[in-house]
Amino acid sequence: MKRKLIGLLLCVAMTATLLAGCGSKEEAPADAPAAEAPAETLAEGGDDADAPAASGDVITIGFAQVGHESDWRTASTKSCQDVFSEANGYDLQFVDCDNDSAVQLEAVRGFIEQDVDYIIIDPIVATGWDTVLTECEDAGIPVIVIDRTIDDSDKYVSWVGSNFKTEGLAAGEWLKAYAEAKGIKEINALVIEGSTGASATIGRTEGFKEIADREGWTIVDSQSGDFTQDGGAEVMESYCKSYEGKFNVVVCQNDNEAFGAMDAMKQAGVSYGVNGDVILISFDACTAGLEFVKSGDINADFECNPLAAPFVEEVIKTLANGGTPEKEVYMEEHWFVNEDILSSIEVNGETQNLTVVTDDIIAAQY
Repeated sequence: MKRKLIGLLLCVAMTATLLAGCGSKEEAPADAPAAEAPAETLAEGGDDADAPAASGDVITIGFAQVGHESDWRTASTKSCQDVFSEANGYDLQFVDCDNDSAVQLEAVRGFIEQDVDYIIIDPIVATGWDTVLTECEDAGIPVIVIDRTIDDSDKYVSWVGSNFKTEGLAAGEWLKAYAEAKGIKEINALVIEGSTGASATIGRTEGFKEIADREGWTIVDSQSGDFTQDGGAEVMESYCKSYEGKFNVVVCQNDNEAFGAMDAMKQAGVSYGVNGDVILISFDACTAGLEFVKSGDINADFECNPLAAPFVEEVIKTLANGGTPEKEVYMEEHWFVNEDILSSIEVNGETQNLTVVTDDIIAAQY
C-alpha cells in the first residue's frame, strides 16, 4: 500500500501526535496503561478493529532490530514476524543491525528510500536519533519505537515497551525483603550490566542502585556483559578472580548474562542460587531463565515482555482509522521467584505480587 485514501488521515494523525508529543520515557506513572487489551487501550479516535490492510492493499513495514544477542531478542523478532506476516496483509522488511548503531541508522534511511508505510525501531542506543527521525517525519512515515527508548527526540508516534527503572527498583526491593526474611545482614553485590548506552541498561542500573544507596549496600563492581552469555561468563570469571569471597549477590541484567555467570561461578567453585553462597538475580524471564528459577539456580527473575508486535499493530490500526494512539504503552510484566517465603513487594509505594515458578508458568512463557 502506498498511502492512498488513508494518506490524508495519516498526515492529520501524525501532525496531531507531534504537536502533542512528550519527552522520553522515565518512570511509569501510577496510572500508566498496562497494555493487556491493546484494542481497548490504545485508540482515542478510531472505531474499526479490522486490520489496516482490510482494503486489500499490502502494508509495508520496515523493522530495524537491535540484533540477535539473546533469547529475549529472538522472541521479540519472532513476535514481529508472526504479526506482520504476508498472510496478515503485510510486507515486513527486516534488518538485523547486529548491535551496530551506524547500521541501524542506515537501515532506517533505507526504509525511507523504499517509501515504506511504517517504520519500527528498537533503538540500540538512546541518543543520536533526532536527525533521522526528522527525515522520517519529512517523508510522512510514522515511526513506532519498541523496547528500548529514544531520549533525544520525540518524533515518533508511539513507544511500546517496559519501564526498565521499575524493573531495577523491583529487583532491589525484592532483595531487601528477601535478605530480611533470610536474616542476611550485609549485601555486597556484583553487577553485570547490559550493553553500554542501552536504555534497558541505564534504567535497570539506576533502579537497583537507588535501592542499594538507600539501604547502604556495597556494589563491589559493575561492568558490561553486553547482554550476551559469553559476555556474562567473561565478566563473572574476572569477578571470581578479583573478588573471591567478597560478594554474596550477583545481578545480571538479562538471562543470557546469568547463564554465562552460572558457568563461570561453577568453574570457580562458587555456589549460587537457593541454598548457595551467592544470591543470583536476573532480568527478562525467558523460558530458559524460568527453568533455572524453578531449579533454584536463579533466585529471582524480573520479566521484560518481548511480545510487542500485537500492540504495535494496534497503534497502526489506530492511525489508519484516523485516531491518535497513546504516546507510551507499558506492557504487563511479572516478577518470578523460586521460594514462596514472600508473596509481594512494595515498589514506589505500590504492592506488586511475586510469582513462584511452576511447570505451567514455564510452559506458558515465551
